[in-house]
Amino acid sequence: MIGTGTIINSAAVVIGGLIGLKIKGGLKPRFHDTLMQALGLSVIFIGISGAMEGILKITNEGLSAKGTMGMVVALVIGALLGEWINLEAQTERFGEWLKKKAKSDHDSMFVESFVSASFTICIGAMAIVGSLEDGLSGDATMLITKAMLDFVVILIFSSTFGKGPIFSVIPLAFLQGGVTLIAKAIEPVLSTQTISNISFIGSTLIFCIGINLMFQTKIKVANLLPSLLIVFLYGIIHQMIH
Repeated sequence: MIGTGTIINSAAVVIGGLIGLKIKGGLKPRFHDTLMQALGLSVIFIGISGAMEGILKITNEGLSAKGTMGMVVALVIGALLGEWINLEAQTERFGEWLKKKAKSDHDSMFVESFVSASFTICIGAMAIVGSLEDGLSGDATMLITKAMLDFVVILIFSSTFGKGPIFSVIPLAFLQGGVTLIAKAIEPVLSTQTISNISFIGSTLIFCIGINLMFQTKIKVANLLPSLLIVFLYGIIHQMIH
């Protein structure tokens, strides 16, 4: 059944988050910093591995990079558009609203952890390609595999930060479910290269999330999200011209 992958993935996120909350209650405070660093390092690795898969190709002369200029252009234009719309502030406002609904006003990390967890599980290659496969052919294999990974990721997030990461199931269900539903409609304008480029930019943004977690920096990842749209539109235009 089309959509099964997102349903299983959503359930895995909630279950992993609830188990993480139980673990958090039994952890001593000194473990939290170590867990945060381990989580940041893991997310950085996820981002790098996805980005390298999209940018490196093997030739007779060895490894060579492709698409770096396109990545720079997409990120710059996307950042300008995102800053103009101020997606970061809107995302945080939604997080604050969820925080009130969850009665977690005392939780200072709720919004930040919700945003970081949401981006980590929503904009990677597996989320994008898996949702398209589920919508186009009903094959949920990739999303089921992703569900197992997300179970672990959200378990660690929740054991470190608390309730916030569990609510990442909302954007996950909305985005993956949405891509699955529109997959058939956009199939004529999709190319393998476009999907690869979108996954590449998504992995780059995941890397930025890992940097924020690891080094307590403030890269406005939400304001970079329009880069994904820029890459998609470029793919459509390129296909129409050629």
